[in-house]
Amino acid sequence: MKVNVNAVNFAVDGKLVDFIQQRMDKLGKYYDKIVSSDIFLKVEKTSDKENKIVEVKLHVPGDDFMVKKQCKTFEEAVELAAESLERLLVKRKEKINAHI
Repeated sequence: MKVNVNAVNFAVDGKLVDFIQQRMDKLGKYYDKIVSSDIFLKVEKTSDKENKIVEVKLHVPGDDFMVKKQCKTFEEAVELAAESLERLLVKRKEKINAHI
C-alpha cells in the first residue's frame, strides 16, 4: 500500500516513517482493496502533554475513511488510529459480503 506521510511544520524522523509504513501495511489483512493512505502529523502548541495529533485518511474503492487521534507520542497515536481503522475495515468487509 502507498503511504504518504506529511509532517506539518517539522521534519519527520525516518524511524517514525518506517513505523507508520509497517503499521499501515498490517491493515491489508483486514481489507485487501486499500489503495493508499495519507497520514498527517501535527504538534499542537499547548501546555498539555498530549499534543501530538495524527490524522489518517485511508482510500478504498468507493470510500475514504478518516481517523484523527491525539496522544503523547506519534507512535501511540498511529497505533490507536490503526486500531480504529481495523474496526472500520472489518465492518465494511462484512457489509460488502452481506450484499453478495
